[in-house]
Amino acid sequence: MSLSKIDLLNKKFSKSLFGYSKSEVDQLMIELADVLGSTADEKKQLLKKVGRRENTITEFRQREETLRDTLMTTQKMVDDLKAAARREAEVIINEAHSRAEVILQQAHNRLAQIHEDINELKRQRTRFEVELKALLESHLKTLEIGDPELEKVEAIESKLKFFKKAK
Repeated sequence: MSLSKIDLLNKKFSKSLFGYSKSEVDQLMIELADVLGSTADEKKQLLKKVGRRENTITEFRQREETLRDTLMTTQKMVDDLKAAARREAEVIINEAHSRAEVILQQAHNRLAQIHEDINELKRQRTRFEVELKALLESHLKTLEIGDPELEKVEAIESKLKFFKKAK
């Protein structure tokens, strides 16, 4: 049974010889005790429920704070990793540029050496052609001159060979 404030204010007791009717007052007191008891029990349960909810809210707030801290830490780590990766990439790029410059310089040097070798080979070929031509001409003269002059030609050839070696 539930009694409200209005019910209590509007409650009228019948009167008896010594005041209000004792049975009606006793009955109201029992009803009030039941209502107060059930209200007190309900209040206890509600307070327990509120306590549990507050604990849950506190727990959620702690989790939220932990998650926020974790997120901030993770973001800082990600930023640090990005910065480190950028620095490492710059170092790698700089090293690659340096290596490329060294390789390019070596290639230019090798190209210059090859051009120099080609020019030297051309000079040697020209010299060889001149010497071969001179040798062939001397042999041709030897064949044309005959035996008496052969000694003179051989002397000239030995001098020619001497000059060739001296070069």
